[in-house]
Amino acid sequence: MTGRRRPSPRPSSHAPAVGAAVACTAVIASLLSGCGSLPGASGDSGEKDPVTVMTWAPEGTKATNMPGMPAMAQAYARWVNSRGGIRGHHLRVLTCNERNDSVSAAQCAQRAVDRGAVAVVGSYSQFGRSFMSPLEVKGVPFIGGYGASDEEFESPLSYPVNGGQASLLAGNGRQLARDCRRVALVRPDTIGGDQMPSLLNSGLENGSRDRAKDIKAPEDGTDYSSAVNRALDGVGADPAVYGTSKAGGKADGSCVTASLGDHTDAFFDSFRRLQEDSPKVRVASVLGSVGQALVNRTGGRSGPLEGAEITGWYPAAGDSRWAPMRKVINDFAFNDNRIDPADQGAQTTWIAYTVLRSMIEQLDDRGVEDITPHALQTALDRGDRAVDTGGLTPKLRWREDDMLAVQDFPRIVNGTVTYQVVRDGELVSSQHGFVNVTKTLERRRTDS
Repeated sequence: MTGRRRPSPRPSSHAPAVGAAVACTAVIASLLSGCGSLPGASGDSGEKDPVTVMTWAPEGTKATNMPGMPAMAQAYARWVNSRGGIRGHHLRVLTCNERNDSVSAAQCAQRAVDRGAVAVVGSYSQFGRSFMSPLEVKGVPFIGGYGASDEEFESPLSYPVNGGQASLLAGNGRQLARDCRRVALVRPDTIGGDQMPSLLNSGLENGSRDRAKDIKAPEDGTDYSSAVNRALDGVGADPAVYGTSKAGGKADGSCVTASLGDHTDAFFDSFRRLQEDSPKVRVASVLGSVGQALVNRTGGRSGPLEGAEITGWYPAAGDSRWAPMRKVINDFAFNDNRIDPADQGAQTTWIAYTVLRSMIEQLDDRGVEDITPHALQTALDRGDRAVDTGGLTPKLRWREDDMLAVQDFPRIVNGTVTYQVVRDGELVSSQHGFVNVTKTLERRRTDS
């Protein structure tokens, strides 16, 4: 990553049409009965042109899959359309299988352009170089992607809602620095994985700890025994010194953190088998690689993830601030088992659509009825009002003054994370509120 800013792309040829100001007369006393309210929620009985957007994610691949993101987008559209749309605009959601493939990512982006999408919202792809170019040519904003590619934090058409992999790894390093004297990082042997050590190390160094041992592993592996053994050796978990975990041996201060996406479960399966003959060490990961579903599958409170320290972007899944999203899933997902309300992909999509809704409402307040890519870009850049996500993130804005001074990630506006822990088989908050890792990222050394 170079961290340089790209020249601003040419705006779309579609200029925003300014109509008569529309007064919203419907007052919503409560967004969701018994669940609080979604910021910016309002109704409008006026019939206006529909708004088309796209959400893409990989599904059915051998690497990381995010089927809950397009499924969440579809449930959101059903919900908002049941209420008359967004200020009278019916929401149309296109979906596309990105397939964890650069060609497919570019094809999804081109399809969004060809089908008249005014934005790509809440999507996942590691191939930012492939998908951003078609969007930039037509001035189509990319709102609230998962943060899996560099371009999401470089392109002036990208509006991230979180700090991406960078904030998670830096935050995980800071979280581990409190108790860990020796750390091993197990990560994919990919270009994206090559960035992880320096990010984790920035957090460890913030806590005056040594750098982590870098353990490369296949992104789509099924047996991670070799990686487990190298990680345990790297943190000095020697049974000759500490005994075995089967006999109660524990290597205090030794920690292993793994970030392998969907294949993190395969790693911890190998870890559970091999841990018995080594002293017990503390384990850790980031949300997206580990979630409540994985904790449950690996044995809950009796599994290898009990006590694991986990870094996420948002409040714990059981937090009451997620109640509006949960109700929409219950009422409008129609038992679609692709959506896990505890999954950061589904959560990011919910937040991204909250941003889209807020921008359309801001345009409506200014009398703009023609929702075009350029109109949305203008609204996002102007930031007349910060977007209130109901406490799921700090309030969001993408004006020049809101960009954080983070090397290689000039588009980050939210440099916060949350600390969670697996306690009695449940992922719960381990520290109140958000942890700001912006300064840690600013001080990051890029040499590994």
